[in-house]
Amino acid sequence: MVLLAFSCFALLPLARASVVGPPQNGNTADGFDALRSLTTGVLNTAIGRNALLSNTTGSINTATGGSALLSNTTGNFNTATGRSALFSNTTGSGNTVTGFFSLFNNTTAERNTANGVAALFNNTTGEDNIALGFGAGDNLTTGDNNIDIGNEGIADEANTIRIGTSGTHTASFIAGISGTAVAGAAVVVNADGQLGVAASSARFKTEIKPMEKASEAILSLKPVTFRYKEKIDPNHTPQFGLVAEEVAKVNPALVARDAKGEIYTVRYEAVNAMLLNEFLKEHRTVEELKSTVAKQEAIIAQQQKGMEAFAARLEEQASQIEKVSAQFQVSKPASKLVVNDQ
Repeated sequence: MVLLAFSCFALLPLARASVVGPPQNGNTADGFDALRSLTTGVLNTAIGRNALLSNTTGSINTATGGSALLSNTTGNFNTATGRSALFSNTTGSGNTVTGFFSLFNNTTAERNTANGVAALFNNTTGEDNIALGFGAGDNLTTGDNNIDIGNEGIADEANTIRIGTSGTHTASFIAGISGTAVAGAAVVVNADGQLGVAASSARFKTEIKPMEKASEAILSLKPVTFRYKEKIDPNHTPQFGLVAEEVAKVNPALVARDAKGEIYTVRYEAVNAMLLNEFLKEHRTVEELKSTVAKQEAIIAQQQKGMEAFAARLEEQASQIEKVSAQFQVSKPASKLVVNDQ
């Protein structure tokens, strides 16, 4: 959390008395040196000591609070509510802040929204940021397009949404998700709490190689049935799956750990990939067996055809032999009986 430097007020000019008068060019000033440097700016409202003190040509700004928008010179469309809100802003436009010291160090950045004491305190040139809560986004400096709600953010990061504080907020409930049907990719979360979708494109990967025997580890896994403890599932719905500690004994790469490094859950997507690899291996084995059987059946069929042809030839030869034998019997002369009278 940022340290608020109250000593800066000792340097603020106090030369002019409170100015309250009719608006000129739509400008309204109420407070010591409020809008003191104004030249051509229009439609500005300054309420509080030194509010919009340095503003010259900036227009349509609203500063409510001592030293709010104090350094603004040409920035437009800013709204600062709270003592020293947008204190350092010079030319930045379109900023809206509420809270003591909110966007204090902002100089030229535009379109930031900060609501809370010291919200976006250290932001200097980062634009289109949104911060909500005490000290929200106060670590941001130059990053753009961040949304920090109840989170201090990280310096220089951009295009990031942070909601809640790690270690403080331990449960999330978001309406409109449970029971709502939608097509799309499954959302995952890493140990740091970042949400996203597990990428499958080759452009996100290195050291790509066949899984081969690595998937055989799943053959040692022991699926179980179970029920979650009451604080997780008061209905005690029957569940089916694996025990992460047991899976880690088989292959530590198949479990995910929490921010403390403790085993937390099974990487079921990795298990599924291994199952696919084992299925494909078995499928190839079956296909090879089917190919071998088909070849053997072809050989047997060929042999059977050969045997059938051979049997046909034998049968034909037997038929010819019978014909020849019959002809021989017909052409053979009759036998004569010789009687010996002696």
